[in-house]
Amino acid sequence: MTALAVLQVSGALRIDAVERMDTFFADLRMRLVKPVLDPRIVVVDIDEKSIAEVGHFPWNRKIVAQLVTQLTGHYGVAAAGFDIVFAEADNTSGYDVLEQLAQRELKDVGGFGARVAGLKEQLDYDGLLVKALEDQPVVLGYNVAEHQRKGKLPDPFFNTDTLNGRALPAITYNGYLANLDRLQDAAATGGIFTALPDPDGILRHTALLMRIGDGFYPTLSLATAAVALQARAITPLWETNVAELSARQRANGGLDTLLMFVGQKKAPMRIPVGENLSNLIEFRGAGGPNGGAFPYVSAADVLAGRVRKEVLADRIVLIGTTAPGLLDLRATPVNSAYPGVEVHANMIKSILDGRFKVRPDYADGIEALQVLVAGGVLALALGVLAPLPSMLLAAAMAGAVFGFNYWSYTEMDAVLKMAMTLVLIAAVFVLNLAWGYFFEVRRNRGLVSRFGEYVAPELVAQMAENPARYNMDGESRELTVMFVDVRGFTTISEGLTPKQLREYINLYLTAMSEDIRSAHQGTLDKYIGDAVMAFWGAPVHFSDHARRAVATALLMQASARRLNDDFIARGWPALKIGIGLNSGLMHVGDMGSNIRRAYTVMGDAVNLGSRLEGITKVYGVGIAVGEATRAAAPEFCYRELDLVRVKGKNEPVAIFEPLALDAEVDDATRAELASWHAALAAVRAQHWDEAETQLAALQALSPQRGLYQLYRDRIVHYRAHPPGDRWDGVTTYDTK
Repeated sequence: MTALAVLQVSGALRIDAVERMDTFFADLRMRLVKPVLDPRIVVVDIDEKSIAEVGHFPWNRKIVAQLVTQLTGHYGVAAAGFDIVFAEADNTSGYDVLEQLAQRELKDVGGFGARVAGLKEQLDYDGLLVKALEDQPVVLGYNVAEHQRKGKLPDPFFNTDTLNGRALPAITYNGYLANLDRLQDAAATGGIFTALPDPDGILRHTALLMRIGDGFYPTLSLATAAVALQARAITPLWETNVAELSARQRANGGLDTLLMFVGQKKAPMRIPVGENLSNLIEFRGAGGPNGGAFPYVSAADVLAGRVRKEVLADRIVLIGTTAPGLLDLRATPVNSAYPGVEVHANMIKSILDGRFKVRPDYADGIEALQVLVAGGVLALALGVLAPLPSMLLAAAMAGAVFGFNYWSYTEMDAVLKMAMTLVLIAAVFVLNLAWGYFFEVRRNRGLVSRFGEYVAPELVAQMAENPARYNMDGESRELTVMFVDVRGFTTISEGLTPKQLREYINLYLTAMSEDIRSAHQGTLDKYIGDAVMAFWGAPVHFSDHARRAVATALLMQASARRLNDDFIARGWPALKIGIGLNSGLMHVGDMGSNIRRAYTVMGDAVNLGSRLEGITKVYGVGIAVGEATRAAAPEFCYRELDLVRVKGKNEPVAIFEPLALDAEVDDATRAELASWHAALAAVRAQHWDEAETQLAALQALSPQRGLYQLYRDRIVHYRAHPPGDRWDGVTTYDTK
C-alpha cells in the first residue's frame, strides 16, 4: 500500500479520487488563513449605493471621466485599474442627434449649426474621458475572445521576436474585445481581466501574461502593478543550463520567472510563473467589503469627495463592482460569489510582496518522504498498540501532516499535496483494525462471557474497550445514587388493560433509562417494578458525579412531563415521578449469590437515597437530594425542604429540591426562594405568626406548591403541641 502511495505522489500513477481530495484540502487550507487588511490596494466599488446615487450602470463616460479625475487629481492614486471595458462609443449625451438636426431639419436656422459645433467639446463624453486619462497612471481592462477583434490592444510587454526562437507556452487567444482606440491611446496601458476557471467551475488560477497573435499581453493585475511601480520593462528570464531546469521551467520551455525593472532600481523584481504563465491565486478572506483583505470605498463617495485623502493617496486602486445585478461575481475556493475585481487585488498584493504560492521543485520528494515515514511508522506501531492508542497515533500523524502542510503554505509559500498521505494513514489504520478484529473479538467474547451474566450490557461495552482497566472486585468509592419511582402506580395499573400497562411502563422506563445512560453517562443498576435505580462514578470514574446526577434528575422530570402529555392525550392515567439523590461513600462491585450476581452499590448513603425518594411525595416535590449532593453540585439552585431524621439513621440531614442551573434562575424565582427560606427560618425559631404570614403570601403566589400548605399545617400542629425550647427543627420519619 505504501508503494502504491509513492507511485501516486511521484506522478507515475494518477488516481482521480485522490486528486479531487487534494483539491478539496487545498481549498480548505486557503479558507483557514485569516486575512490581514492591506491598505495599499483599495477597491473603488460601483456598489448598490453608487447606483442609487449616480444612476443605473453603465454610467456615461462623463461620469467615468469625473471618477478618473477625482482619483488621479484630487486623491493622487499611484495607479487605477479598470475592471471594466469601454468597447462602444458613448452617445448618451445626444450630440449625434443635435448634429443631424443641424445638418438636416434645422440647417436653415440661423446660428444653430454654430451653436451645436460649440457644444461638441462638452458633449463628447468619450473625449472628456480621453482628457481625464492623458498622462495619468490609469490601466484599462479588456477581454480576450475567439474570432472577434474589436477595439485597440495596448502595446504588448514583449512579442515572439523577443524570444529569439524560444517556445513560450501561454494561454493563447486569436481575438479580443478591447477599448476604443482613442481611450486606449490615452491610457497608460491595458490589462486582460478574463477569468478562466478550472474544469469544476471554480476559479483558482490566473495568468500573468496571455498571448494574442505574436504579442504577450499582461493581465490587469500585472499591468496595474507595473504602472504603480513605474516599471521600465518586464522581460522573461531564461535558464540556459538544460541540466538544471526545474519542473516549472521545463513546462514553460525554460522559463519560470519574469523580471520587472522598477524605477531606478538596478535589481529587478522577480515574479515566478507557473505552467502557461499562470499562478495560483492566493484568495485572502471571503471577499467583498466585509472580507477583511482589502479596503472598499463606494464610487459614489469618491465622486462626491467624501473619502478621506489618506485612504486613497498613493494607493493602487481597482475600479469594479460588487452589485449582484452586474454579474462580476466568481465562484472561488473561499466564496461562491467572490467579487471579480478582488481577484486582481490578490494578485497585485502577491506582486508587491514578492510572495506567490507555488509548487516547489522538491514537492514530489517531500510528499514521497511523508508517505514512507507515515506508512513505515504505522505499520510497525499499530501492530503492538491497543485500539485507543492506535487511533490516537493515527490521528496525531494525520494532524502532523496537515499541520506541516499548512505551515509550508503559510510560511514557506509552498503548495504541497497531502491527500495521498492521509489516505494511506487511514487505510493502514483500517487494515490494522480489521486484522486485529479477529483477535480482539475473541478476547472481547471472553470478557462478555465472563461478565455478561453479572454486569449490565452497557457496562460490558465500556469494559470491553480496555478490559485491563476494569474489574468486578468490590471497593469503596464516592458515588451518587438515584432512586426513581412512579407516584400512585397501583392506581395506574388498575386503570389500564395489561397491554396498555405494558406499553405505559415500557415507554416510561425507556425514557428514564435513556436520560440516565445517554445524557450524563450514568450506570443503570436495576429496575424494581416501576422503580429505577442508577448511580454515577462507577465503573467509570467521574469527579463530577453529583453534578451529572442532578442534571439527569432535572432532565428526567422534563421527560416525564412530556410523557404525561402524551399519556393524557391517549386517555391514560397521569404520570408523576419522585426522584431521590444522595452522594457519599458506597460499596460498589459484583455482589449477590452463587446463583445470581449483579454489579451494584450498597451502604448507608444508598439507603438514604432510597429514603429521600420516598419522602418526595410528603413535600410535594419531584426531586429531593441530600446535603452532600448539594455541596458537591453547587452550580445548581436549590430550595431547602427540611432537616430530617430518616428511619435507620440517628443523625439528621438537610434535604433540598434542585430547581435548575443557578445561572438560569430568574429574579422572580430567586425572590420567592428568599421569602421561603425566611419563612423556614421563622418556623425553626418557632415564630409561628411571622412564619404563617410569609407562608400565606407564598401560597397566594404559588398555590400549586404543596410545600407551603405542608408547613402551614405543621404550624397548626406546633401551636397545639409546642415542640419546646430544646426543639432542633428536625422532622423524624419512622417509616421507609
